[in-house]
Amino acid sequence: MLTKTQLEKYADVLIWGLETSRTRPYRPHDLIHLRFDTAALPLAEILYTKLTMKKRNVVPRSLLTPVMERAFYQHSDKKLRSFVGSWEKHFFGEIHGNIFLSAPTSLTNLKDIDPKKLNEVALARRPLRKIMEKREEQGLFGWTLCTVPTSELAKRARISLKEYTAQIVKACFLNEKDPVQKWKDIHLNAGEIKKWLSSLKIQNIHMESENCDLFLTMGERRRFLGISGHNIPSFELFTSPDWRGTRGRYYANLPSYRSGNYVSGVTLDFRAGNVVKCRAHRGGEFLRQMVAMDEGSKRIGEFSLTDRRFSRIDRFMADTLFDENYGGAHGNSHIAIGTSYSDTFDGNPASLTPAMKKKLGFNDSALHWDLVNTEDKRVTAVLKGGKKVTIYEKGMFTL
Repeated sequence: MLTKTQLEKYADVLIWGLETSRTRPYRPHDLIHLRFDTAALPLAEILYTKLTMKKRNVVPRSLLTPVMERAFYQHSDKKLRSFVGSWEKHFFGEIHGNIFLSAPTSLTNLKDIDPKKLNEVALARRPLRKIMEKREEQGLFGWTLCTVPTSELAKRARISLKEYTAQIVKACFLNEKDPVQKWKDIHLNAGEIKKWLSSLKIQNIHMESENCDLFLTMGERRRFLGISGHNIPSFELFTSPDWRGTRGRYYANLPSYRSGNYVSGVTLDFRAGNVVKCRAHRGGEFLRQMVAMDEGSKRIGEFSLTDRRFSRIDRFMADTLFDENYGGAHGNSHIAIGTSYSDTFDGNPASLTPAMKKKLGFNDSALHWDLVNTEDKRVTAVLKGGKKVTIYEKGMFTL
């Protein structure tokens, strides 16, 4: 487990992440929602203290245990699963920040629950996410999250808890004297790459690896984002492309756990922007039900690349937060099927209406599922005018 000193440093990094993630500075008495799994209580207590010392109004909330979560899906009816209280809409319309501490004690407690029930809850809570997205676009809301090591995570990653904890310490720089300064340095270096990518005026992207041959349309008024405090750790640079131009094949060689289901070897075939065929070595039926969740769940919402020079993550962690930031020998790319990030719009995201988002090809869905490929790859950008530039190979951006 993490030591008291490491927990203190983790809390400092999370507060840096929260403050960096919001475009407007936080003020005294802003409302912070602190959500945590019960196994993350020691970190939650430290964060609560530090945030209170900063004069933030902190609303702590312990999440459902695996037993409670399973009981809900087993015994609820559709009306219960679709319930969103008016008080929730009011609360989410008032909060200024959200910190989520993930510390799962079971990754499979929902494995035999009908995915339709999971989808009902996701669709019902979609309006709450829309409220937070709008507030974030206006600079009124920021968020961050992290993972606290648990025996369950270590077991699913097939390493000891000591080894799992060491991976988190290494990845988040908790063994550094000043981890916050380390994150500031990476944030600065990533900023130079993002400026370079934006200067290229990319029109299309082609990603090639042993099992991927994917073509993407960058879309009008797009930019790359990343390493902005939202996730700890986060080493990815990403954009939300125009979903309508997606074609070709994508393969996720890293497995993932989602809603209690283990899914591995995912292959997606895209044509005219939509998944026309999907399959998996394991979890194929669950994959098909997720792709069919709503109109946007069969479309791309995100394209991401991680530079191996930034990330110290070098093994499967059974946790999307870490797996989507895999460094290793070849870095990684991941796509997400489902909803887009409107803040990848290169203007003021708050000015985007639903009609404008649709016109620009931003995808909308209750789903956002990251699927990771760590194969050696080349990513080529086709610029306006037709010139081709290799922007990523051998696990690194070519700047």
